[in-house]
Amino acid sequence: MNDFSAAQRSRVTMLDVAEHAKVSKASVSRFIGEDRALLSDAIAQRIEQAIAELGYRPNQMARGLKRGRTRLIGMLVADIRNPYSIAVMHGVETACRQHGYSLVVCNTDRDDEQERQHLALLRSYNIEGLIVNTLGHHRDELHELHREMPLVLVDRKVEHLESDMVGLDNPAAVDMALTHLEERGYRDVLLVTEPFDGTSSRIERVSSFKAMIEQRPALRGAITETGSELTANLKTFLDTPGPGPKALFCANGIAALASTHSLRELNCHLFADVGLIALDDLDWYPLVGSGITALAQPTTEIGASAFECLLKRLRGDDGAVRTLDFSARLIVRGSTLGDLR
Repeated sequence: MNDFSAAQRSRVTMLDVAEHAKVSKASVSRFIGEDRALLSDAIAQRIEQAIAELGYRPNQMARGLKRGRTRLIGMLVADIRNPYSIAVMHGVETACRQHGYSLVVCNTDRDDEQERQHLALLRSYNIEGLIVNTLGHHRDELHELHREMPLVLVDRKVEHLESDMVGLDNPAAVDMALTHLEERGYRDVLLVTEPFDGTSSRIERVSSFKAMIEQRPALRGAITETGSELTANLKTFLDTPGPGPKALFCANGIAALASTHSLRELNCHLFADVGLIALDDLDWYPLVGSGITALAQPTTEIGASAFECLLKRLRGDDGAVRTLDFSARLIVRGSTLGDLR
């Protein structure tokens, strides 16, 4: 068996394989394409042996372009450091692989110019479809791409973009959190959210919180944002007399991490002084105090469903735009099981 370097393999062409196997270039093309069954066993064996001996590696991108297919799916994410984005991306990539597609991921880092550049880059890769989890400030570019290929939104809506949408049932998740806190005896609830910055899921969670607090006379609710004032705002919330035991409702994992840091700065006794429930279920939640009660999102299922929606469109489904809202799952830990007497 010959040992070829990567540079040597890249120089080997389809014509080299054909001459080494003493067959036509068309036969080699059939062998590495989708028409291998048209070749006799003897010719196929010679080509296979030539490929092994020469270390030939076909250019998959060139082959895909020639057939009009690249089997590449693009994914645009707002912040690849966000645990939610990573988990959903894993679900998308796993589903892609199962169906013979590859995933190209671009991180906008919450930067509008990066988003614009990445959209142009994805188009240059001749992707077959696009999954979007970002602010979507470049609506014109997204609309133009959507005219060229299927597009599915994850978690975040883009105004006036008629596209399939996959995400969490936010009103139901907020209702689940407030119901749990009320049943546990909490009466004063502070919602902690990241700044809105146009993110539809954050806006939906806050608006649902406001509406549901009004429907629950036993509860008092307030809202604050993460950032430099969070610790001071939490101190004010904890020090201000209220209708009963206090709890924080963190609207995502990043808000939960920021709140936990602030509570430790305030020397708060977790979780006797204040209860805490958080959307998302991250690996570190069980490690804080007696564990943080979570509303787990089915991130793998959300990612896989986003790709499956895309796949249906790629296969010709031109039905009405669909929205898939998944339910959160309540995981009760010590952060909402304090002594409220």
